This record gives sequence, structure tokens and C-alpha cells, in this order.
Amino acid sequence: MELATRIDHAPAVMTPMDMLNQAVSQGANIDVLEKLMSLQERWEANQARKAFDSAMALAKAEIPIIAKNRVVDFTSQKGRTHYRHEDLAEVARTVSPILAKHGLSYRYRTTSAINEPVSVTCVVSHRDGHSEENTLCAGRDDSGNKNSIQAVGSTLTYLQRMTLKAALGLAASDDDDGANADGSPAVITPEQIGELQALIESKNADKAKFLKFYKIEKLADMPAAKYDSAVALLVAKGG
Repeated sequence: MELATRIDHAPAVMTPMDMLNQAVSQGANIDVLEKLMSLQERWEANQARKAFDSAMALAKAEIPIIAKNRVVDFTSQKGRTHYRHEDLAEVARTVSPILAKHGLSYRYRTTSAINEPVSVTCVVSHRDGHSEENTLCAGRDDSGNKNSIQAVGSTLTYLQRMTLKAALGLAASDDDDGANADGSPAVITPEQIGELQALIESKNADKAKFLKFYKIEKLADMPAAKYDSAVALLVAKGG
């Protein structure tokens, strides 16, 4: 009984805002008030970050492996390339309701200056105020006789998908690893090679170690099925 009484009457932990209110009521000088306001801002930012991390952990525990709903099938001088992947709409359909349930949302910032790579930044935010972002750049996708606007739009959609997946640490299903007609694994396209090279340079990554990690001699040998994970690995590196 005595222990319970002591617990019931234990002093409450004061927050920076409590201390600020107390300082104001006691007529503290402006220097003290400014320091307490700065402390309050840092405390709020830390609480928001904790809430973001918690929400992300809960959301990722619920997000299922995303189904590959699109088929890539074309023939070039190297032979036939055939593999499956998930498009942006499928990623969004899968993750958006779960993110919203945990107070998370995402948005994009894009740039496409003339004669410069297309840049997309995915910003993931929590309702308490904390947000995190990552950026990827790539050249315009002028394959398939696209006009200039279509080339930009294709790259934007691709980078939106990739930055969102990287931000959330998502994986696609392995129902089809991608293979050529002769059964050998499909490799990445020249555009994807350029994107990986640009990422390696922008992140100051050790290319030799990167190639060794994926057990390939050059970027052109990268299996198409490993491309998403390679991008996510480089994005996560920072730099």
C-alpha cells in the first residue's frame, strides 16, 4: 500500500513545453526562453522521428510482396528478352491503404531541365511531421519511337516506382526471374546500365565491390531480376 502511494505521487516527467510555461510564469529572461524554445523544437522533432520509425515498421510488417503484373517481351540483336515486373499503379494499389492506416503518405518532387537528366525525389511523411526522402536521376527514355514528352513521362513513371520502392524497402515477387528464350537470365538494358553507373558515381560506391557482391564482371552482366535490389542497395548507401 505504501509502495502504491509512492508510485501514485511520483512526480510527472516535465517536457520542454512544461519548463517553458513555468519559465514564462516566473518571468524568465529572453535568453532562457529562447533556449527552452529551441529545446522544445528538438524534442518535438525527436518525438516525430520516433513516431515515423514506429509507423514505418508497422506498415512494412503488413505490406505484402508485390505481384509482378507487367510483362516485358522484346527481341533485339542479343536475342529475345522476357521478364515480368510490377508497375507503379500496382505498387501504389498495394501500399497506399496500408501507409494511410499508419499515418504515412508519399509525394514526389521532379525536375526535368533541358539537356539534363530527369530527377525524381520520393518524400515519405508521417502525420506527426517527420519525413524522409531519396532521389534518383536517369536520362529520358527515348526507346520505342517515343516523342520528347513521352520520353520524359516514361522516365518519370519509372523513377517514381523505383524511389518509392527504395524508400519503403519493398520487394517484388519472384514468380518470374526474367529469362531469354534460350533459358539464360535476361540482363539489364543499356539505359539501366547507365542508371546504375550514375548511381555508383553519385554515391561514391566502390564499383569493384559492387560487382563482386552481385558476382558479375561488368554492369552489363547484371540480371534483370536483380536490378531493383541493386538500385535499392545503392540508394540506401547515402553519400
